[in-house]
Amino acid sequence: MAYLSTAITLIFLLHGVTQSQAQPAAAPAPAGPLNITKILEKAGQFGTLIRLLKSTSIADQINSQLNNSNSGLTLFAPTDNAFASLSAGTLNSLTDQQKVALIQFHMLPNLMTISQFQTASNPLRTQAGDANNGQYPLNVTAAGNQVNITTGIVNTTVSNSIYSDNQLAVYQVDKVLLPLDIFRPSVAPAPAPTKAKKKETPADEGSSPSSSKDSTDSSGAGSFKWRSSQEIAFAAVVSFLCWIL
Repeated sequence: MAYLSTAITLIFLLHGVTQSQAQPAAAPAPAGPLNITKILEKAGQFGTLIRLLKSTSIADQINSQLNNSNSGLTLFAPTDNAFASLSAGTLNSLTDQQKVALIQFHMLPNLMTISQFQTASNPLRTQAGDANNGQYPLNVTAAGNQVNITTGIVNTTVSNSIYSDNQLAVYQVDKVLLPLDIFRPSVAPAPAPTKAKKKETPADEGSSPSSSKDSTDSSGAGSFKWRSSQEIAFAAVVSFLCWIL
């Protein structure tokens, strides 16, 4: 009887194990929709960028693109220190349209991994606009895991990879990427050429002493000739009168 009881117990135990193995494992909780501001908030030190993303409504555009399409996106994220290093009043001096262009200049319309930067064709096309006519050129050079970025005004490097999946890559940069179209240095106009002063000639300054003397001599000679003529005429009249008388 003891053996029979033990056998029955083993049968029930094996049946329970079999039932538990047959039940499917619980599926992991589905991941929530991608949210660019939450990614940046979790990373920390991106408060200024988050405010700009929200005020320009670009955050909503990014989230909509990532969650409603298969399109990829790359974002270069300047830190709070990067914005703080700008000249005082730089952001406040920008129009709303320029702020949108500034943030879009930090966005590539496709997913790019660190290794893909090594074979990228410059200038990279950003969400800000045309890169070929000197408005929004963004050039990168990569060697190993180091990616150098230049805008024509700013040179910096990718200092950290904040987030990466099969749709989105977010890279930390320690300088704000300033596009030429907005921050191109103004060139002062060249001064108008000055006209050379005309040198005064002796004739302009008045008659020279020699010309004055010649004029005086000429005047005196005329006067002498006039007096001589009068004397000759008078002598002729006197001679005629004497001959008659």
